[in-house]
Amino acid sequence: MEKQALLSATGPQDYDDSINPAPLPASSVAAFPEVPQNEEWASAPPAEMLDDVAGYEGTIAGGEGGFVLPPISITETTRRDEPRPQREWSIPTITEDMAREAFIQFASSKCCYSSRPAKEMVFRDLRAFNTYRYRLESFTESRSTEWKMIPFKGQFVDSSAYGMAPLPWNIIVPMPPMFQDNVSKVPVPHTSSTKGCHSCMSLGKIACNKCTATGMVKCWVCKGRGYQFTDDRCTHCNGTGLQRCDNCSGQGTRACQTCRGSGQLMLFIQLTVQWKNNIFEGIADRQSGLPLELYGKINGQSIFTEQQSRVNPIVSFPDNQINRASQTAIQEHATQLARTSPIIQQRQTIEFIPITQVQYEWKEKEYTYFTCGTENRVYAPDYPAKCCCCSIL
Repeated sequence: MEKQALLSATGPQDYDDSINPAPLPASSVAAFPEVPQNEEWASAPPAEMLDDVAGYEGTIAGGEGGFVLPPISITETTRRDEPRPQREWSIPTITEDMAREAFIQFASSKCCYSSRPAKEMVFRDLRAFNTYRYRLESFTESRSTEWKMIPFKGQFVDSSAYGMAPLPWNIIVPMPPMFQDNVSKVPVPHTSSTKGCHSCMSLGKIACNKCTATGMVKCWVCKGRGYQFTDDRCTHCNGTGLQRCDNCSGQGTRACQTCRGSGQLMLFIQLTVQWKNNIFEGIADRQSGLPLELYGKINGQSIFTEQQSRVNPIVSFPDNQINRASQTAIQEHATQLARTSPIIQQRQTIEFIPITQVQYEWKEKEYTYFTCGTENRVYAPDYPAKCCCCSIL
Protein backbone atom coordinates (compact mmCIF):
# COMPACT_ATOMS: atom_id res chain seq x y z
CA MET A 1 0.00 0.00 0.00
CA GLU A 2 1.49 3.31 -1.08
CA LYS A 3 2.05 5.94 1.60
CA GLN A 4 -0.01 8.88 0.45
CA ALA A 5 -1.90 11.57 2.31
CA LEU A 6 -5.60 11.13 1.64
CA LEU A 7 -6.72 14.29 3.38
CA SER A 8 -4.98 17.47 4.41
CA ALA A 9 -6.19 20.61 6.13
CA THR A 10 -3.20 22.73 6.92
CA GLY A 11 -4.09 26.05 8.53
CA PRO A 12 -2.20 29.33 8.70
CA GLN A 13 0.92 29.31 10.81
CA ASP A 14 0.77 32.81 12.24
CA TYR A 15 1.09 33.50 15.95
CA ASP A 16 1.29 36.45 18.30
CA ASP A 17 4.26 38.77 17.74
CA SER A 18 5.00 38.86 21.45
CA ILE A 19 6.12 35.24 21.32
CA ASN A 20 7.62 35.25 17.84
CA PRO A 21 11.26 36.03 18.66
CA ALA A 22 13.98 37.58 16.53
CA PRO A 23 17.74 37.30 17.15
CA LEU A 24 19.17 39.01 20.23
CA PRO A 25 21.11 42.22 19.61
CA ALA A 26 24.85 41.65 19.49
CA SER A 27 25.35 43.98 22.45
CA SER A 28 23.32 41.65 24.66
CA VAL A 29 25.87 38.87 24.33
CA ALA A 30 29.02 40.94 23.85
CA ALA A 31 29.90 40.57 27.53
CA PHE A 32 29.97 36.78 27.19
CA PRO A 33 32.15 36.07 24.14
CA GLU A 34 33.50 32.81 25.54
CA VAL A 35 30.10 31.35 26.37
CA PRO A 36 29.13 28.31 24.26
CA GLN A 37 25.42 28.02 23.49
CA ASN A 38 23.40 25.41 25.39
CA GLU A 39 26.27 24.58 27.75
CA GLU A 40 26.41 24.79 31.52
CA TRP A 41 28.95 27.60 31.71
CA ALA A 42 28.18 29.50 34.92
CA SER A 43 27.72 28.61 38.57
CA ALA A 44 25.50 30.01 41.31
CA PRO A 45 26.78 32.82 43.59
CA PRO A 46 26.07 33.06 47.35
CA ALA A 47 22.82 34.80 48.28
CA GLU A 48 24.57 37.67 50.07
CA MET A 49 26.23 38.76 46.82
CA LEU A 50 22.98 39.25 44.89
CA ASP A 51 21.73 42.71 43.87
CA ASP A 52 18.14 43.90 43.82
CA VAL A 53 16.86 44.08 40.23
CA ALA A 54 13.44 45.53 39.47
CA GLY A 55 11.16 42.92 37.99
CA TYR A 56 13.36 40.07 39.22
CA GLU A 57 12.59 40.15 42.93
CA GLY A 58 12.76 36.66 44.35
CA THR A 59 15.13 35.35 41.66
CA ILE A 60 17.32 32.78 43.36
CA ALA A 61 20.77 31.36 42.76
CA GLY A 62 21.20 27.72 41.78
CA GLY A 63 18.63 25.00 41.34
CA GLU A 64 16.33 25.01 38.36
CA GLY A 65 15.66 28.75 38.54
CA GLY A 66 12.45 30.62 39.25
CA PHE A 67 9.62 29.84 36.86
CA VAL A 68 8.13 33.03 35.37
CA LEU A 69 4.44 33.14 34.49
CA PRO A 70 3.73 34.67 31.08
CA PRO A 71 1.81 37.94 30.89
CA ILE A 72 -1.94 37.61 30.56
CA SER A 73 -1.68 39.44 27.23
CA ILE A 74 0.22 36.49 25.77
CA THR A 75 -2.07 33.75 27.05
CA GLU A 76 -5.28 35.55 26.14
CA THR A 77 -4.40 36.86 22.68
CA THR A 78 -3.59 33.44 21.22
CA ARG A 79 -6.53 33.10 18.90
CA ARG A 80 -8.33 29.95 17.81
CA ASP A 81 -9.00 29.85 14.08
CA GLU A 82 -12.50 29.23 12.85
CA PRO A 83 -13.27 25.52 12.43
CA ARG A 84 -13.01 24.28 8.87
CA PRO A 85 -15.66 22.07 7.29
CA GLN A 86 -14.29 18.52 7.57
CA ARG A 87 -14.39 16.56 4.38
CA GLU A 88 -15.49 13.04 3.54
CA TRP A 89 -13.07 10.37 4.74
CA SER A 90 -11.72 7.72 2.36
CA ILE A 91 -10.47 4.53 4.03
CA PRO A 92 -8.36 2.05 1.95
CA THR A 93 -8.77 -1.75 2.17
CA ILE A 94 -6.60 -4.82 1.53
CA THR A 95 -7.37 -7.55 -1.04
CA GLU A 96 -6.71 -11.30 -0.92
CA ASP A 97 -3.91 -10.93 -3.45
CA MET A 98 -2.20 -8.32 -1.28
CA ALA A 99 -2.59 -10.49 1.82
CA ARG A 100 -1.17 -13.55 0.03
CA GLU A 101 1.79 -11.60 -1.42
CA ALA A 102 2.67 -10.20 2.03
CA PHE A 103 2.48 -13.70 3.53
CA ILE A 104 4.74 -15.18 0.85
CA GLN A 105 7.31 -12.40 1.31
CA PHE A 106 7.17 -12.92 5.06
CA ALA A 107 7.83 -16.66 4.78
CA SER A 108 10.57 -16.20 2.16
CA SER A 109 12.43 -13.76 4.41
CA LYS A 110 12.78 -16.38 7.16
CA CYS A 111 15.56 -18.89 6.67
CA CYS A 112 13.82 -21.36 8.98
CA TYR A 113 10.39 -21.08 7.36
CA SER A 114 8.97 -23.14 4.53
CA SER A 115 7.08 -21.06 1.99
CA ARG A 116 4.69 -23.90 1.15
CA PRO A 117 1.91 -22.84 3.58
CA ALA A 118 1.97 -19.31 2.16
CA LYS A 119 1.73 -20.59 -1.40
CA GLU A 120 -0.68 -23.47 -0.87
CA MET A 121 -3.06 -22.00 1.73
CA VAL A 122 -6.76 -21.60 1.12
CA PHE A 123 -8.33 -18.34 2.34
CA ARG A 124 -11.29 -18.79 4.65
CA ASP A 125 -11.85 -15.24 5.85
CA LEU A 126 -10.31 -11.76 5.77
CA ARG A 127 -11.47 -9.64 8.69
CA ALA A 128 -10.52 -5.96 8.91
CA PHE A 129 -9.42 -4.61 12.28
CA ASN A 130 -8.29 -1.32 10.80
CA THR A 131 -7.55 1.26 13.45
CA TYR A 132 -6.41 4.86 13.77
CA ARG A 133 -3.70 6.65 15.66
CA TYR A 134 -4.56 10.17 16.83
CA ARG A 135 -1.80 12.56 17.80
CA LEU A 136 -1.92 16.12 19.15
CA GLU A 137 1.27 18.18 19.42
CA SER A 138 1.27 21.45 21.34
CA PHE A 139 4.49 23.46 20.97
CA THR A 140 4.96 25.58 24.10
CA GLU A 141 7.44 28.04 25.55
CA SER A 142 8.30 28.54 29.23
CA ARG A 143 10.78 30.88 30.91
CA SER A 144 12.71 30.86 34.18
CA THR A 145 15.42 33.04 35.72
CA GLU A 146 18.27 32.52 38.18
CA TRP A 147 21.44 34.27 39.28
CA LYS A 148 24.72 33.06 37.80
CA MET A 149 28.39 34.04 38.04
CA ILE A 150 31.46 33.66 35.85
CA PRO A 151 35.11 34.73 36.33
CA PHE A 152 35.63 38.39 35.48
CA LYS A 153 38.47 38.84 33.01
CA GLY A 154 37.97 42.41 31.93
CA GLN A 155 35.00 41.81 29.64
CA PHE A 156 32.24 44.37 29.19
CA VAL A 157 29.90 44.60 32.18
CA ASP A 158 26.33 45.25 31.07
CA SER A 159 25.20 46.87 34.32
CA SER A 160 22.12 48.85 35.31
CA ALA A 161 23.97 52.00 34.26
CA TYR A 162 23.01 51.12 30.68
CA GLY A 163 19.29 50.93 31.40
CA MET A 164 16.61 48.99 33.20
CA ALA A 165 16.55 45.24 32.85
CA PRO A 166 13.76 44.10 30.49
CA LEU A 167 11.17 41.76 31.96
CA PRO A 168 11.66 38.04 31.22
CA TRP A 169 8.90 37.79 28.60
CA ASN A 170 10.07 41.00 26.86
CA ILE A 171 13.48 39.54 26.01
CA ILE A 172 13.66 38.39 22.40
CA VAL A 173 15.26 34.96 22.00
CA PRO A 174 15.65 33.11 18.65
CA MET A 175 13.05 30.38 18.31
CA PRO A 176 13.97 26.84 17.15
CA PRO A 177 12.02 24.97 14.45
CA MET A 178 8.43 24.20 15.38
CA PHE A 179 7.65 21.03 17.34
CA GLN A 180 11.27 20.42 18.36
CA ASP A 181 12.35 20.44 22.01
CA ASN A 182 15.03 23.02 22.71
CA VAL A 183 16.56 25.02 25.56
CA SER A 184 18.28 28.41 25.26
CA LYS A 185 20.12 30.22 28.05
CA VAL A 186 20.91 33.92 27.70
CA PRO A 187 22.02 36.69 30.09
CA VAL A 188 19.37 39.24 31.01
CA PRO A 189 20.55 42.65 29.73
CA HIS A 190 21.60 45.28 32.31
CA THR A 191 21.80 42.86 35.27
CA SER A 192 25.58 42.34 35.35
CA SER A 193 27.89 43.54 38.12
CA THR A 194 31.36 42.71 39.38
CA LYS A 195 32.16 41.45 42.87
CA GLY A 196 35.24 40.31 44.70
CA CYS A 197 35.55 36.54 44.73
CA HIS A 198 34.14 35.11 47.95
CA SER A 199 36.17 31.89 47.69
CA CYS A 200 39.62 33.53 47.76
CA MET A 201 38.83 36.90 49.36
CA SER A 202 39.62 38.57 46.01
CA LEU A 203 43.21 37.26 46.05
CA GLY A 204 42.87 35.02 43.03
CA LYS A 205 44.54 32.12 44.84
CA ILE A 206 43.84 29.82 47.74
CA ALA A 207 46.00 27.78 50.09
CA CYS A 208 46.97 24.35 48.82
CA ASN A 209 45.17 21.79 50.97
CA LYS A 210 47.62 19.01 50.10
CA CYS A 211 50.66 20.69 51.65
CA THR A 212 48.74 23.03 53.99
CA ALA A 213 50.27 26.04 52.21
CA THR A 214 53.88 25.00 52.97
CA GLY A 215 54.77 23.94 49.45
CA MET A 216 56.33 20.71 50.77
CA VAL A 217 54.97 17.22 51.44
CA LYS A 218 56.46 13.99 52.80
CA CYS A 219 58.96 12.29 50.55
CA TRP A 220 57.22 9.35 48.92
CA VAL A 221 60.45 7.27 48.84
CA CYS A 222 61.43 7.39 52.52
CA LYS A 223 57.95 8.20 53.85
CA GLY A 224 59.30 11.35 55.52
CA ARG A 225 62.01 9.60 57.56
CA GLY A 226 64.94 11.06 55.61
CA TYR A 227 66.66 7.68 55.33
CA GLN A 228 66.04 4.39 53.60
CA PHE A 229 66.02 0.82 54.91
CA THR A 230 69.84 0.63 55.20
CA ASP A 231 69.94 3.82 57.25
CA ASP A 232 71.48 5.56 54.26
CA ARG A 233 70.36 9.08 53.62
CA CYS A 234 67.45 9.26 51.18
CA THR A 235 68.81 10.43 47.87
CA HIS A 236 65.40 11.55 46.69
CA CYS A 237 64.93 14.21 49.36
CA ASN A 238 68.60 14.56 50.46
CA GLY A 239 67.64 13.41 53.92
CA THR A 240 65.10 16.16 54.59
CA GLY A 241 62.12 13.84 54.47
CA LEU A 242 60.30 16.41 52.34
CA GLN A 243 59.72 16.98 48.68
CA ARG A 244 58.07 19.69 46.62
CA CYS A 245 54.28 19.51 46.49
CA ASP A 246 53.21 18.60 42.99
CA ASN A 247 49.69 19.92 43.57
CA CYS A 248 50.86 23.55 43.80
CA SER A 249 54.37 23.22 42.29
CA GLY A 250 55.85 24.16 45.66
CA GLN A 251 54.10 27.52 45.78
CA GLY A 252 51.85 26.72 48.72
CA THR A 253 48.89 28.21 46.85
CA ARG A 254 46.78 27.34 43.85
CA ALA A 255 44.70 29.42 41.46
CA CYS A 256 41.17 29.86 42.76
CA GLN A 257 38.82 27.69 40.75
CA THR A 258 35.84 29.97 41.35
CA CYS A 259 37.34 33.08 39.75
CA ARG A 260 40.04 31.26 37.73
CA GLY A 261 42.72 33.35 39.39
CA SER A 262 41.27 36.75 38.58
CA GLY A 263 40.02 37.54 42.09
CA GLN A 264 36.84 39.04 40.58
CA LEU A 265 33.48 37.64 39.53
CA MET A 266 30.79 38.90 37.20
CA LEU A 267 27.26 38.24 38.45
CA PHE A 268 24.17 38.38 36.24
CA ILE A 269 20.68 36.98 35.89
CA GLN A 270 20.36 34.14 33.40
CA LEU A 271 17.15 33.60 31.45
CA THR A 272 16.36 30.01 30.49
CA VAL A 273 13.86 29.56 27.68
CA GLN A 274 12.49 26.06 27.17
CA TRP A 275 10.50 25.04 24.13
CA LYS A 276 8.72 21.74 24.48
CA ASN A 277 6.65 19.63 22.13
CA ASN A 278 3.89 18.23 24.33
CA ILE A 279 2.35 15.12 22.80
CA PHE A 280 -0.95 13.36 23.32
CA GLU A 281 -1.32 10.09 21.43
CA GLY A 282 -3.98 7.42 21.39
CA ILE A 283 -4.96 4.41 19.29
CA ALA A 284 -8.57 3.36 18.73
CA ASP A 285 -9.14 0.01 20.40
CA ARG A 286 -10.27 -2.71 18.01
CA GLN A 287 -9.69 -5.77 20.27
CA SER A 288 -8.07 -7.56 17.38
CA GLY A 289 -5.85 -9.74 19.55
CA LEU A 290 -2.70 -8.10 18.16
CA PRO A 291 -0.22 -7.48 21.02
CA LEU A 292 -0.24 -3.82 22.07
CA GLU A 293 3.55 -3.51 21.95
CA LEU A 294 3.49 -4.14 18.20
CA TYR A 295 1.55 -0.96 17.44
CA GLY A 296 4.65 1.12 18.13
CA LYS A 297 6.47 -0.76 15.35
CA ILE A 298 3.71 -0.35 12.77
CA ASN A 299 3.76 2.56 10.33
CA GLY A 300 0.45 4.16 9.51
CA GLN A 301 -0.78 6.23 6.60
CA SER A 302 -1.45 9.90 7.29
CA ILE A 303 -5.03 10.72 6.33
CA PHE A 304 -5.46 14.01 8.14
CA THR A 305 -3.13 16.82 9.20
CA GLU A 306 -4.07 20.18 10.66
CA GLN A 307 -1.67 22.83 11.96
CA GLN A 308 -2.76 26.16 13.41
CA SER A 309 -2.06 28.46 16.30
CA ARG A 310 -4.88 26.57 18.06
CA VAL A 311 -6.65 23.63 16.44
CA ASN A 312 -10.32 22.75 16.88
CA PRO A 313 -11.62 19.34 17.98
CA ILE A 314 -12.36 16.83 15.24
CA VAL A 315 -16.08 16.09 15.26
CA SER A 316 -16.98 14.28 12.03
CA PHE A 317 -14.49 11.40 11.85
CA PRO A 318 -16.21 8.03 11.18
CA ASP A 319 -14.69 6.51 14.32
CA ASN A 320 -16.12 8.31 17.33
CA GLN A 321 -13.16 7.20 19.48
CA ILE A 322 -10.99 9.58 17.46
CA ASN A 323 -13.48 12.42 17.87
CA ARG A 324 -13.47 11.91 21.64
CA ALA A 325 -9.67 11.63 21.73
CA SER A 326 -9.34 14.93 19.86
CA GLN A 327 -11.72 16.70 22.23
CA THR A 328 -9.98 15.24 25.31
CA ALA A 329 -6.47 16.05 24.09
CA ILE A 330 -7.24 19.65 23.14
CA GLN A 331 -9.02 20.26 26.44
CA GLU A 332 -6.19 18.71 28.47
CA HIS A 333 -3.50 20.76 26.75
CA ALA A 334 -5.53 23.95 27.08
CA THR A 335 -6.04 23.32 30.79
CA GLN A 336 -2.57 22.05 31.69
CA LEU A 337 -0.32 24.11 29.42
CA ALA A 338 -1.83 27.35 28.20
CA ARG A 339 -1.59 29.37 31.44
CA THR A 340 1.98 28.51 32.40
CA SER A 341 3.49 27.77 28.98
CA PRO A 342 1.91 29.67 26.07
CA ILE A 343 0.97 27.41 23.19
CA ILE A 344 2.67 28.73 20.06
CA GLN A 345 1.41 26.18 17.55
CA GLN A 346 -0.65 23.01 17.56
CA ARG A 347 -0.73 20.13 15.10
CA GLN A 348 -3.12 17.22 15.10
CA THR A 349 -2.86 14.18 12.85
CA ILE A 350 -4.77 10.99 12.19
CA GLU A 351 -2.97 7.94 10.88
CA PHE A 352 -4.81 5.04 9.32
CA ILE A 353 -3.29 1.75 10.47
CA PRO A 354 -4.49 -1.11 8.27
CA ILE A 355 -4.75 -4.38 10.19
CA THR A 356 -6.29 -7.45 8.62
CA GLN A 357 -6.81 -10.81 10.31
CA VAL A 358 -6.47 -13.58 7.76
CA GLN A 359 -7.93 -17.01 8.48
CA TYR A 360 -6.65 -19.74 6.18
CA GLU A 361 -6.46 -23.51 5.84
CA TRP A 362 -3.43 -25.65 5.09
CA LYS A 363 -3.33 -29.44 5.20
CA GLU A 364 -6.87 -29.50 6.59
CA LYS A 365 -5.97 -27.34 9.58
CA GLU A 366 -6.97 -23.75 10.19
CA TYR A 367 -4.50 -20.98 11.07
CA THR A 368 -4.49 -17.20 11.51
CA TYR A 369 -2.11 -14.37 10.72
CA PHE A 370 -2.25 -10.57 10.61
CA THR A 371 -1.09 -8.08 7.99
CA CYS A 372 -0.19 -4.78 9.67
CA GLY A 373 0.62 -1.23 8.64
CA THR A 374 1.31 0.40 5.32
CA GLU A 375 4.07 -2.08 4.51
CA ASN A 376 1.76 -5.05 5.16
CA ARG A 377 4.07 -6.48 7.78
CA VAL A 378 3.03 -9.94 8.90
CA TYR A 379 2.47 -11.23 12.41
CA ALA A 380 2.08 -15.01 12.37
CA PRO A 381 2.63 -16.58 15.78
CA ASP A 382 1.29 -20.00 14.68
CA TYR A 383 2.93 -20.35 11.26
CA PRO A 384 2.62 -24.07 10.52
CA ALA A 385 6.04 -24.78 8.98
CA LYS A 386 8.82 -23.23 11.02
CA CYS A 387 11.64 -24.41 13.25
CA CYS A 388 12.14 -21.36 15.49
CA CYS A 389 10.14 -18.69 17.30
CA CYS A 390 10.09 -15.94 14.65
CA SER A 391 6.63 -14.43 14.30
CA ILE A 392 6.88 -10.93 12.77
CA LEU A 393 8.72 -9.42 9.84
